[in-house]
Formats: sequence, C-alpha cells, structure tokens
Amino acid sequence: MARHVLERSQTLPITLERAWDFFSTPRNLALITPPGLGLSIREPFDDRPAFNGQLITYTVRPLLRIPLRWVTRIEEVSAPVRFVDTQLQGPYRLWRHTHAFEAVPNGVHMRDRVEYELPLGPLGELAHMLWVRRELDRIFDHRALTLATILLPESEPTGGSDVRS
Repeated sequence: MARHVLERSQTLPITLERAWDFFSTPRNLALITPPGLGLSIREPFDDRPAFNGQLITYTVRPLLRIPLRWVTRIEEVSAPVRFVDTQLQGPYRLWRHTHAFEAVPNGVHMRDRVEYELPLGPLGELAHMLWVRRELDRIFDHRALTLATILLPESEPTGGSDVRS
C-alpha cells in the first residue's frame, strides 16, 4: 500500500486563541467542508472542544451521494498549538490528519498534514490517481477559501466616541 501525504498551510489574520477555538470545535468542520460532501456529525456527540480520546462519528457522501459512516478519534491534543485526528472507520485504510497552529506577526500560521492510504490495493491506487487526490485538493482548496472569508481579523476599537443621533 502506498502512503500518500497532503500538506497545506495558510496564514489567518486572527489570534492563536481564536484559531484554537475555531478548529478544536468539531462542529465547525461542516462550515469549511464543501456542501456537496454532505458532512454531518451524528448524535449523540460530546460537544466539548477537542480532547484526547474524543470520538466523532460523521456521515459523509463522497461518491454518488451514498452515505458513508466515518469515525475519527482526536489524539495528541496540545492546546492551543496542535491536535491529530485519526480514522477508526471510514473510506481510507489509514487517515491521520495533523493540525498545527503557530502565532506569527500577522496572525496564525496553520499547517495541515494528512497521511493516508487507500484500501483495495492496485484498485485503490488507480482511484487515487483518477479521483481521490483531486477530490482532496478540491476539499482543501474550498477550505482555504472559506477560512479566508469567515475568519476575518477581529475589528479594532476606534478612537474617540462617534455618537450619531
């Protein structure tokens, strides 16, 4: 089985604390996932921010709108700079997604590293070449554009009082 790696990075004009609050809240994944994937968290669900051992069960519809159960476990939480989610059940033979955050002068530099393997041997590799890699790129491209839109800089206080009647 071939192990594939997808790496992305993006600088967001927000504080490290705001980045952690957003990304460690599993429900926010639905906000940054392309709507066509039909991602939804299945209940019951422990709605606390990411913690070691947290289990999250999703429904996704990656192909022909057929629902698929995807179960991940949050591991290696080091707030507010890093956490990892690994697939326990789902479409991949292996899925390990590392989320890392670093405060930089203009905000937060966010890095994603996804290590993944597909099932089905040569058929899985063919699917990777024909569809899976492009689909993952499309998902992460959508994510980057959406984050740039929804995680805007926090407004700065204006000087003086501008009261209008």
